[in-house]
Amino acid sequence: MTAHTQIEPARYREDPRGENRADIPAALTALLADMFAVYLKTKNFHWHVSGPHFRDYHLLLDEQATQILATTDTIAERVRKLGALTIKSIGDISRLQHIEDNDADEVAAPDMLRELLQDNQRLADQMMKLHTLCDEQGDVASASLIEMWIDEAQGRAWFLLEAVQLG
Repeated sequence: MTAHTQIEPARYREDPRGENRADIPAALTALLADMFAVYLKTKNFHWHVSGPHFRDYHLLLDEQATQILATTDTIAERVRKLGALTIKSIGDISRLQHIEDNDADEVAAPDMLRELLQDNQRLADQMMKLHTLCDEQGDVASASLIEMWIDEAQGRAWFLLEAVQLG
């Protein structure tokens, strides 16, 4: 290999089975938009939570936001490894997200937790569908990553459920 040889990233084209695999990067990008939406909502609630369990909820939401943000980079890099482009702006996120924003000035702590519980369950469901797509298309690497993300989303949902029952 010479110094001028460039290696092309793995790009999804028509595969031998005749299936168009470009839908995997598109689905990952939609997931990325939803992850950013849940991240920002989690930070919003972290900043605005109040009440008798303030410290516990404040710390829980900060830990969850940190985990979510760490996952966003891995998702975006996977899309790029597949040779596709991913989100570039807040506008892209707002156009692609399925998770609803919460712009309310005041939200009771238990309502915050319930909303984030539903959002994390929705993320886990979305990831399970994406995992199935990856299995069908033979994308083992993406499926492997998604398995970890599903576990993390279910873990966040579990903690939120327990916190809701406490409050």
